[in-house]
Amino acid sequence: SGEVLFPMLCVGIMSAGAKVVDVGLVSTPLFYFSVINYDEHDAGIMITASHNPAEYNGLKFLRGDGSPIGGDSGLPEIEKMVGEMTDMDSVRLRNDSLKADVQTKEVMDDYMSSLFSKVAVDDISPLRVVVDAGNGMGGHVAPKIFEKLPTHMTPMYFELDGTFPNHEANPIKPENMEDLQDMVLSSHADVGFAYDGDADRVGMVDERGSIVSGDIITALLARALLQDHPGARILYDLRSSKSVGETIAKRGGESAITRVGHAFIKKQMREENALFAGEVSGHYYFQEFNYLDVSDYALLLLLRMISKDGRPLSEIVAEVVHYSHSGEINFDVKDKQAVIDRLIATYKDKAEKFSDMDGVLFDFGDWWFNVRPSNTEPILRLNLEAKDDAMMEEKKAEVVAIISS
Repeated sequence: SGEVLFPMLCVGIMSAGAKVVDVGLVSTPLFYFSVINYDEHDAGIMITASHNPAEYNGLKFLRGDGSPIGGDSGLPEIEKMVGEMTDMDSVRLRNDSLKADVQTKEVMDDYMSSLFSKVAVDDISPLRVVVDAGNGMGGHVAPKIFEKLPTHMTPMYFELDGTFPNHEANPIKPENMEDLQDMVLSSHADVGFAYDGDADRVGMVDERGSIVSGDIITALLARALLQDHPGARILYDLRSSKSVGETIAKRGGESAITRVGHAFIKKQMREENALFAGEVSGHYYFQEFNYLDVSDYALLLLLRMISKDGRPLSEIVAEVVHYSHSGEINFDVKDKQAVIDRLIATYKDKAEKFSDMDGVLFDFGDWWFNVRPSNTEPILRLNLEAKDDAMMEEKKAEVVAIISS
């Protein structure tokens, strides 16, 4: 539905006296780059449903300095103004008359130059790599990246298709990674990557076909970045394994936890001058890119790390993972607040640490869990971690029973 929404969006923008620059088909990182890299752009709007299923669509707003317009930074005001509109006749312009006034700009080459100014091609070995674009925008950008690299890349689902015929383009769900896992094993690849629909997130599979979770990828990226930026401050979202903070401390960095969600993380990064931040969902944010999440840069850094280390990815990951994590478990409940209240009544007095920064987080020392309402869907999300598999399964069953009841 993006092709239907685009001319209508142009009508609204131009009727307000602003100019439209069409940068064409772009991933979210490429959209971000398009807004902040050119002085003549004061703001940006991307038509995207992000990682949501095919029946969704929406708009993503960005200020000219790269800061997001979100729930606590202007979006409610826009919603209020839209709700107050009663006469749209003044903005009903003919779409065909607008086409001549819409400028176009090619941004891909400049974006590639920016990426490869930060990661040298010579630092990456001729690895065997599988990339699953999930029929999303990764299939538009990844070929431009890998044509410059000495790697052998096996593409999966690079055809752009907003109906997502092969699987949902959301790498945080294990079922969406199964095809990638199979291909990594059958092709004897060194690593596999999976983009989400708008390609601002990237998941990873090691050479054994095992999924490397987003928080562990955060730890690996933190370790790599701290080699060049000793003592830097790095943020990670509160769903992440304790292994992340421990890895950052071991490598001499400072760390802090954040709320879930790009608008909150980018704001905290700016306030705390953080070098890097990562989310369990596969978003990775870089000060070098104006605190924005750039999946392609994360991918290149990971390829460089694997190349320089020389060991299989599974061995590198094993050095970082020290606990048993449940992964994210979703619940469709009738009354989200009632569930949260019950969890507080059950666990708050027993926990060594409690936080309501984002949902509720209870830390008992040798295990912890967080339950939070989704920012984008009508569900509750559970993340739980314990010192070993047995305790993790025991405590997960305990908490799931309370939520499900």
